[in-house]
Amino acid sequence: MKLIDRIFQMAKSLAQLKKQIAALERQADAIKQKETKDVVARIKEAIAFYDLSAEQLGLGGAKRPGRKPGAAKSGRKSAATGGKRASKVKYRDDAGNSWSGHGRRPKWFLDALASGKTAQDMAA
Repeated sequence: MKLIDRIFQMAKSLAQLKKQIAALERQADAIKQKETKDVVARIKEAIAFYDLSAEQLGLGGAKRPGRKPGAAKSGRKSAATGGKRASKVKYRDDAGNSWSGHGRRPKWFLDALASGKTAQDMAA
């Protein structure tokens, strides 16, 4: 076979491989999307089952659906707080974030202060 013929064959093979790679990448993306949906569903189920808050998950002061800001818990002791009861809410913002005033200031509180609000503006 001539050198030119071999080069054309290699170019065709390369083009075919690139098409196969592209097809496999599309398949991998589709599988990842499906698996992601399944994982998210299992996570949501576990969050609901264990009644986890966004704060317990390390998501800051994100509001949990279905719970009113400042709503009292059922008196159960939380494993996340080492069995201690939560302190009374001292500060709250319009987005439903709250803070007892104890411990490190949460990001939402610091952001509100930086935007010109005062602690008294957010007092519960």
